[in-house]
Amino acid sequence: MAGDVAELDSILADEFTLTHMTGYVQSKAEWLDAIDTGQMQYHRMETMEATINTEGTTPGLTARTLTDATIWGSRATWRLTLRSWFEPHEDEWVITRTVASTW
Repeated sequence: MAGDVAELDSILADEFTLTHMTGYVQSKAEWLDAIDTGQMQYHRMETMEATINTEGTTPGLTARTLTDATIWGSRATWRLTLRSWFEPHEDEWVITRTVASTW
């Protein structure tokens, strides 16, 4: 994975939060800084299954992934379910929140 923080920044809402599988809620700025400084390194992410939810007012995406990452010095491959919600911003859709859990 490229670790392209600028590209990731462009698809995330300013108020974006990432809830880790531990329950820790991380702000966009904190998460991007952790990626930029190498505290969080995402080596590979393989999507095993993805579904789109268009019910209600906030569209969502649920993806089951195999995520190979080094998080605060510990490298592992995690089986993650990533649930993300989107909202329109100018001419694009941005991610407002992602919640990670295991499957």
